[in-house]
Amino acid sequence: MIALFGGTFDPIHLGHLNMANHCLDELSLSSLAFMPNATPVHKKGPSIATEHRIAMLELATQDEPKFYIDTREIKRTEPSFTALTLKELRAEYPVKPIAFLMGMDSFNGLSTWYQWQTITQLCHVVVYARPGDKYAPCTQLEAYLAHSKTTSPDDLHQTPAGKCYFLTGKAFCAASSQIRQAIKSGKTVEPWLPKPVLAYINNNKLYAL
Repeated sequence: MIALFGGTFDPIHLGHLNMANHCLDELSLSSLAFMPNATPVHKKGPSIATEHRIAMLELATQDEPKFYIDTREIKRTEPSFTALTLKELRAEYPVKPIAFLMGMDSFNGLSTWYQWQTITQLCHVVVYARPGDKYAPCTQLEAYLAHSKTTSPDDLHQTPAGKCYFLTGKAFCAASSQIRQAIKSGKTVEPWLPKPVLAYINNNKLYAL
């Protein structure tokens, strides 16, 4: 199975890695791709240069051989539409299961994504739900879940696409935006970042005023 974890990763933090590791274990994955985007459609674009985000991803994932980085989205000059990326992947792998990992907030807003129903037809959707996350799908998503929701990871391996699986995750007390703001304010961010990533940020004076 191809597992994708898309995001801005600005910067990548321990919450991202916890999410990816949990997905590896619970879904019995042989690998997982971090897919940084260049121009996200649903939120503000990255605050630092592309090469810095890729370098931090490489540092954060270097000790886990099952992690790799897929740069197809970050190389695009146009907005990053997940549906287009999945169409591209599906053309390369017509029958291989593909899983797309997202957080609860992203899932709740999935019906606003470009060609969202196509997304659910091209891949399995894996939703990472942390304690305290609000489950608030719209009517369209409820209809989708009625025929796609599964509690068995095996279902994801046995069919190419179309299932939705909820992964119960651990709480994490900071988002990338909070980490950036803390750095600007001169506060410590050591508990939230892998040590090589923190060193890279400090050495390159990223996010500072």
